[in-house]
Amino acid sequence: MSRLFVPGPVDVDDQVLNAQAQPMLPHRSNEFEVIFQRASEKAQRLFFTKNRVILSASSGTGMQEAAVRNFVNKKLLACVNGAFANRWYDVAISNGKDVEKLDFEWDEPVNPERVAAAVKKGDIEALTIVHNETSTGLQNPVKEVAEAVREVAPDTLICVDAVSSLSGTRIETDAWGLDFVLTSSQKALALPPGLALAAVSDRALEKAKTVKNRGWYFDLLLLEKHRLKDSSPATPAMSLIFALDLQLDRILSEGLENRFARHSAMAKRVQTWAEEHDLSIYAPQGYRSQTVTAIKNELEIDIADLNAFLLKREMRLANGYGPLKNKTFRIAHMGELHMEDINTLLEAIEEYLKK
Repeated sequence: MSRLFVPGPVDVDDQVLNAQAQPMLPHRSNEFEVIFQRASEKAQRLFFTKNRVILSASSGTGMQEAAVRNFVNKKLLACVNGAFANRWYDVAISNGKDVEKLDFEWDEPVNPERVAAAVKKGDIEALTIVHNETSTGLQNPVKEVAEAVREVAPDTLICVDAVSSLSGTRIETDAWGLDFVLTSSQKALALPPGLALAAVSDRALEKAKTVKNRGWYFDLLLLEKHRLKDSSPATPAMSLIFALDLQLDRILSEGLENRFARHSAMAKRVQTWAEEHDLSIYAPQGYRSQTVTAIKNELEIDIADLNAFLLKREMRLANGYGPLKNKTFRIAHMGELHMEDINTLLEAIEEYLKK
C-alpha cells in the first residue's frame, strides 16, 4: 500500500473515499441538512469550541480571504515567519487592506511580546498568525500570543491558520480566546482536498457587521444565516461533506487525546532519527510541529533522487518549500499514518543513504 509522507494531500482511508460515492441528494433537502448539521456539530469538538464551525467548499486559503474581508475595514497585523503566513499577508494586500507586516526569521517562533507591542501602537482590527507553519515545520505559540494581545488590545480579533495542525494537536479555540481558526480537509483531517472549516467567535461576527464589501462567497454573515438553517448559500461540496461526516466519527472514535499522542510520538520519532543521523531540525526545540518535520539537508541529499528511490517502494516525502527547496526536506506524520509507517520510511531512507 502506498504511503504519502508529504504535508498534504495525505492518504485517505478507503472507507472515507467510498463515503463520497453516496448518491446525491438535493442540497436543500432535509436528508442532506441533517448530515450537514451533524458534521458541523462534530467538528466543534476538534476546535474545542462552542462557537459555530463554518464549512466551505474551498481551500484553507479561501478562509484566509474570508478573515481579511470580514474583519478588517482598514488595518491588519500579519505575523510572518513562513511561506503560508506570508500568503495571508499577500491575500490582505490584494484585498486593499492596510497591512502592517511583523517579520520574524523563518526558524524562529512568533514572539508574543513583539506582537503585543505592535498591536499596542495602532488601531489594529485583527491579526493573522499561522499556528503550524507547513513550510518550516514550526509551531507558533498561539496561546501565548493571544494572551499577550488580550492584555493590551482586547478588541483586536485573533485569526489563526491551523491548516496543517488541527486534529493532529490540541488547539483550544475558546479557552485561548481565538476568534477565527481555519483549517483544510487534506492535511491532518485526512480527507480529500476541497473543503475548509473555520470556527468563528460571536464577537468576530459582530465585527463583520461593521465591515463593508465583505464579498459574497466568503461573507461570514451570509454563511451564518444559512448555517442556522443547516445549509450554505451556494451548493456545498456534498461528497466531501459525506466524507467529513464519516471521518469525524473515525477521529472521535480514536479519541482526541489518543490522536494527539499518536501524532506527537511520530513527530518525536522522526526528529530523534534525524538528529541521530547528524541532521538538524529546522525549527528550534520547543516549537517543533507535531504533524510535519522540516530537516536541514546538511548531507546535501539529492531530494529528487531520494524520492525516485522511495517511489519504487510506494512512498514519497516533500522537498523544502519556496526558498528552503533543497535546503531542507519535509517528512509529514499526520492523518492516517502510524508508527509502523514512519519506521518503514526511515528504514528506506537509511537504505538510500548507505548507497
